[in-house]
Amino acid sequence: MDIASNLKQVLAELPEGVRLVAVSKFHPAEAILEAYRAGQRIFGESKAQELQTKHEALPGDIEWHFIGHLQTNKVKYIAPYVALIHSIDSPHLLAEVDRQAAKAGRTVDCLLQVHIAREETKFGFSPDECRQYLASGEWQALQHVRLCGLMGMATNTDDMQQVRREFDGLAALFREVKAAWFPQAPWFKELSMGMSHDYHEAIAAGSTLVRVGSHIFGERNY
Repeated sequence: MDIASNLKQVLAELPEGVRLVAVSKFHPAEAILEAYRAGQRIFGESKAQELQTKHEALPGDIEWHFIGHLQTNKVKYIAPYVALIHSIDSPHLLAEVDRQAAKAGRTVDCLLQVHIAREETKFGFSPDECRQYLASGEWQALQHVRLCGLMGMATNTDDMQQVRREFDGLAALFREVKAAWFPQAPWFKELSMGMSHDYHEAIAAGSTLVRVGSHIFGERNY
């Protein structure tokens, strides 16, 4: 597995304005270091304690993104240093990130996760719940989080027409939300969608952050 060559190939496919989150969850620090030496700086993890261990062991200029389901009792482990949390799936979780970020003396960038797939196993706000939460204005009282966009995962299927419909739907919701609640917020610009098997479709729909793991690191070691 030539991580550097794989990374170069994926990066070559990304148009300007699309950033790569190299999904390093379940992979050892040595693999991350190999990608780091090849120039990658943004890495995505989905377990708070695994991220904590890697953060302590790896170079300090890595931009760590949290991309998995985040339990409220684990927020405290990552709030002091995480660059972006992609997976805010409830008002309660966002409020806890705000509390822990305040304790750490910083503001944490966050994305609202929207459930766009047909699978019940995935987390997130429904599109209507997302609209209702933003319309409530509750989030505006939080001083230590900054909403920067939306995240979603398409259905895990070989039907790429369905995947494209789901990505197009999330992109439309992003534009709606931007116009309604963040028209004067230049930081509200991120649309995180697309993984190893569907990132080309996600880019075509307007993704700004693609989360690619197996195409770079190979299959995960569970």
